[in-house]
Amino acid sequence: MELSLLKVALVAYLLASGAYGLYLLAARPFARVLATSTLVVAFVAHGLSIAARSWAAGYVAVTTEQEALSYFAWLVVAVYLSAQMRYRLPAVGMVVAPLAFGATLAAFALATDVRDLPPNLRSAWLPVHVTLAFLGNAVLALAFCVSLVYLLHERQLKEKRIGGLAMRLPSLERLDRLNYQALLYGFPLLTLGIITGALWGKMSWGRFWSWEEREVFSLVTWLLYAGLLQARLVIGWRGRRAATVTIVGFAVVLISFMFGHMLFPSKHHGSFD
Repeated sequence: MELSLLKVALVAYLLASGAYGLYLLAARPFARVLATSTLVVAFVAHGLSIAARSWAAGYVAVTTEQEALSYFAWLVVAVYLSAQMRYRLPAVGMVVAPLAFGATLAAFALATDVRDLPPNLRSAWLPVHVTLAFLGNAVLALAFCVSLVYLLHERQLKEKRIGGLAMRLPSLERLDRLNYQALLYGFPLLTLGIITGALWGKMSWGRFWSWEEREVFSLVTWLLYAGLLQARLVIGWRGRRAATVTIVGFAVVLISFMFGHMLFPSKHHGSFD
């Protein structure tokens, strides 16, 4: 049941990716409706897949590489759809849908049977820490997608391509504003994720911080985004520089998120935050 629903989500994510591309490259109005509709179908099927696995496991299924990738992809789409209802940004969907498809495909490839919850994760801190950390990453993923569209649009304008694709991209000012708003929401969530992780560590292992590689990656990410917000608020950074640092910060998130267990095995083994 769980994998069948995940297959439905995969197909729908792929169709949504193609529909967004068709709308933006060929200006087909029906493609925009199709893109949003199929993305919603993917989101619902994906959510049901996560719920089915969690029901079978008896806990929120976010503790393995497969589960974490799946949950992360689902949250990214949830954040985008929430923003889409207010801002109408199909251009950002052109990035979000393929990102969700790629992460979900990786989760499907890593599919394993449901397992018992490892003893070190049997804590009330698990849903609190994971929800904050994953939601923060998902909001920052939206900022990343917006930044990619910003750089694409800026390049279109520099090359004096004012028709076609450029006409269907949001203004640079609007993209920069949305990037900033995503950072304002994502950074506090990231901070709370780190704080709750430290508190959990203190209760489980007797110390708040152990300077393991994955914790260092989290700190580096936090410092990058803290520096970016400081630069935007105090120095007035906008545009290309802000978009570039946002992309770099999310690249660090992806490295830690997707390859943390393979590169840096630690006491966090069994979790994926």
